[in-house]
Amino acid sequence: MIHLFVCNAQKTEVGKDVARALKIELKKQGLKSLFAGGQKHKTRVQTCSCLDQCKHCKKGAGAAVVVYPEGIWYGDVKPKDAADIVRDHIGEGHPVKRLLLE
Repeated sequence: MIHLFVCNAQKTEVGKDVARALKIELKKQGLKSLFAGGQKHKTRVQTCSCLDQCKHCKKGAGAAVVVYPEGIWYGDVKPKDAADIVRDHIGEGHPVKRLLLE
């Protein structure tokens, strides 16, 4: 299973909007369940209260997102970034470099 945890501890609703956009894109792109390496993998989007990346979340214009089990971190994610994360990272296995946290 792949989990995308989205921080929703911002003063705005951007975290909830990012989570909603990711869910829509997973369904739209047909990647809610996928086959890789001969195994079926489900993808789940989950909001959480804090990912301890406040400078990329509470103080930024977007939300922090972490992809498990890989442990890939994204910062300042906006709803418009959902299509890239789903297509490039979930679908093709390539992290979206412009959003990566170091």
